[in-house]
Amino acid sequence: MADFSCTGRAPGCRRPTGVILSALIALTVALSAVAEADEPAVVASIKPIHSLVASVMEGVGEPLLLVDGNASPHSWTLKPSQAAALADAGLVVWIGAGMESYLASPIDSLVPDGRVLELSTLPDIALLPRREDGVWEGHAHDDEEAGLGHAGYDPHFWLDPRNAIAIAAAVTDRLVALDPENRNAYESNLAVLTDAIERLDAATAETLAPVREAPFIVFHDAFQYFEKRYGLAGVGAILVDPEQGASAARLTAIRERLAEADVVCAFAEPQIDPALLDTAVEGSDVRIATLDPEGIPLEPGPALYARLIGNLAQTMTACLGGTG
Repeated sequence: MADFSCTGRAPGCRRPTGVILSALIALTVALSAVAEADEPAVVASIKPIHSLVASVMEGVGEPLLLVDGNASPHSWTLKPSQAAALADAGLVVWIGAGMESYLASPIDSLVPDGRVLELSTLPDIALLPRREDGVWEGHAHDDEEAGLGHAGYDPHFWLDPRNAIAIAAAVTDRLVALDPENRNAYESNLAVLTDAIERLDAATAETLAPVREAPFIVFHDAFQYFEKRYGLAGVGAILVDPEQGASAARLTAIRERLAEADVVCAFAEPQIDPALLDTAVEGSDVRIATLDPEGIPLEPGPALYARLIGNLAQTMTACLGGTG
C-alpha cells in the first residue's frame, strides 16, 4: 500500500492520485456529516426557554433560537429558514399557543407530535390563570390552578424559578430519549443547572425582601409568577394583553389605583411603546423603570436565564426602594 503520509520526492513516496484524493475528501465530508448528525437538532421559541435548553445541551450542541433581537413573541412572523428548521428538528420546545400563537399552525403542519415539547401541558408546571382585570388586591394569592385551557392560563410561567427547573427536567428527559449516547452529559448538566437555579431563587428572595410591601403597577401583566413567588405587591396593569389596547376606563381605573394604593413605581417593558404608561402616571410622583420578562437585550445562551431573573430583582429593588 502506498504511504500517503510521505512528502517530497523520496523513493517509494507517491502522492495521492486525483481519484484517491477525491475519495479522501468524500470520506472527510461523510465523517463530518456523521459528527453533525450526532448533535440533535433542537429549536427553542424564546430567549428564556432557549437559555434553559442551551444549559442542558452545553457541551453537546446548541439549540436554535426562533425569536431573537428586540422582537416580541406576541407579534413574531416566522421566516422561511426557520420553518425549514422546524421541519428538520428532532425536538421543538415552545410555551404553547397562549404565548406564541404564530407557532401553532407551523408546528401542526411541519412537526410530528413526537418531536414537540409544549411546556404549558407539562404536569410539573404550576400554571396560574390570566388576570382578566387590570386592578388587583396588592399581593399575589394562591389561585385555583386546575382546569386551565390555552385561553385561560398566564403563559409567562418561566418567571417562577421552580417552573424553570421543571422545564429543564422535561427537556432533559426528551433529549435523553432523542440522543441516549449523551445521556450522562444531559443529566450532569441538569444537576448543575438545578443547583444554580435553586441558589438563584434563594438570592432573589433575599434581594426582594426589603421591598415586598411596596405597591407598583406594570404596563403589561407579564410578571404574575414572579410576584407570587416572591410575595410582591403588584396592584395593577395597564395592558392585560399586549395585542389589545387599553380603554379609557382602564386608564381611569389605573390612575385611581395609583392614588389609593400609594403606588411607588410603574414598570414599562422594552418592546412596548410606553406612551400609555406615561399618560397613566402623568402628574404623579410615581417612579418609572423598565422590567424585561424575556431578556430582550441579553445575549442568548446558558447564562441568560440567571441574568434575566437577577435583572428583574435588581430593577425592582432599586425602584421600589427609591435607590434607582
